[in-house]
Amino acid sequence: VAAIYAFARSADDFADEGNLAPAERLARLDAYRRELDAIEAGRPTDHPVFRRLRPQVGAHGLPLQLFRDLLDAFSQDVTKTRYADFAELMDYCRRSADPVGRLLLRLFRADGEENLRRSDRICSSLQLINHWQDVAVDWEKGRVYLPAEDLARFGVDEAAISEGRCDGAWRALMAFQVERARAMMREGAPLAAGLPGRIGRELRAIVAGGLRILEKIEVVDHDVFRRRPVLGRLDWPRVLFRAILFRHDA
Repeated sequence: VAAIYAFARSADDFADEGNLAPAERLARLDAYRRELDAIEAGRPTDHPVFRRLRPQVGAHGLPLQLFRDLLDAFSQDVTKTRYADFAELMDYCRRSADPVGRLLLRLFRADGEENLRRSDRICSSLQLINHWQDVAVDWEKGRVYLPAEDLARFGVDEAAISEGRCDGAWRALMAFQVERARAMMREGAPLAAGLPGRIGRELRAIVAGGLRILEKIEVVDHDVFRRRPVLGRLDWPRVLFRAILFRHDA
């Protein structure tokens, strides 16, 4: 898990952090692609992230395509800043979030077809939740993950995001997105109920935490501009209690 995290965290930072020019961000992600090619071809590496990752790929049969999917999504964050419709956004989630769940299920030898499908729903939901809580943060980076078709449907333009305008149209838009993410999370939640041991306990807490953030978006009446909904000290007992008494339909 630590080796996978080191890969994903460092690659995501190339796309998002610091003041690198887009060309340099893409070049660093391309260097990671070459390291994956080296693993596939059995060539050696001196890169610390890949020295750590290589033996885990072999020991657990981790599909290299899942790592490549993550790099594709991170590269997309450098070059693509708008999404026309929900299908386009979900294609991004398929590569930016779903591979992590699939890799973890592979580690625990729990990657059956139904488990993978449910994992994808949980991971994509978590990605959407992150987008909805970070509307203002993403705007500062020049990105809008809210699909253009939804903005038009609810009568919201980008000026509303720029101004932090939380009017009735914005609240209706965000209520729709919150419920969409919640339904997706509940669809995947039976996976958390069915997995045993540590992975099951941790996944139940993750699901409960994601659902709690959606509740907090609702508590602030969808005004994510002035109060970014995050899990605070008082939320964790509630999340852990729900994880212990987990019901996938709650």
